[in-house]
Amino acid sequence: MTDFDKLSERQRNILRFIRSHIDAHGFPPSIRQIGEATGIDSTSVVNYNLNKLVKAGYLARSERVSRGLRLVRDLPGESKKRVRALKEALRVPVLGQIVAGEPVPTPGDVFSGEDDVLDIPAQILGKADPDEVYALKVKGDSMVDAMIQDGDIVIFRHQETAKNGDMVAVWLDERGETTLKHFYNEGNRIRLQPAHPTMEPIYVDPAHCHIQGKVVSVIRHVG
Repeated sequence: MTDFDKLSERQRNILRFIRSHIDAHGFPPSIRQIGEATGIDSTSVVNYNLNKLVKAGYLARSERVSRGLRLVRDLPGESKKRVRALKEALRVPVLGQIVAGEPVPTPGDVFSGEDDVLDIPAQILGKADPDEVYALKVKGDSMVDAMIQDGDIVIFRHQETAKNGDMVAVWLDERGETTLKHFYNEGNRIRLQPAHPTMEPIYVDPAHCHIQGKVVSVIRHVG
């Protein structure tokens, strides 16, 4: 193992930033964030130094997850009790928007392509398989009483069935519309119930109501 004072100044700064980020947020920073915080313009240079810190015995890296960094050695001035495993972050695809309001037409299938990715702490997913989750940005306010507001990001587990009361993403093929609602199977019809005191439920034929996923978690929009 390499002594801390024998590391380069850049590498010491990287370690300090990783420590401060986990203390503030509960999970490690991205490579881009490390570069911005330490004045490194190239992500490849950040990667090079992270690999050096792995060899020096300060970091462990996992290729399975985004931000898969873990501090494995004390930094100067720290007790061993303070050094703890960092919460891993998983990369979840953000596939577009979903309407939490009166459904509106969408251009094509909103679930068909990856527009962006979101790094989230693994524990947010609970027992959901990381390979079967995706995120959608909420548009509208019909689910405000379920603590979901316009601009929030909702994490879904992909599934095609639901129990009464589940909050689900639904594709309504006759309308070419998507919506986020509570699901109720009433036999000859499906009731899609908003969580808003002034909005009425939507009733659809079961044959034209396609469940795309169940809500796993919500990431609040701040702004």
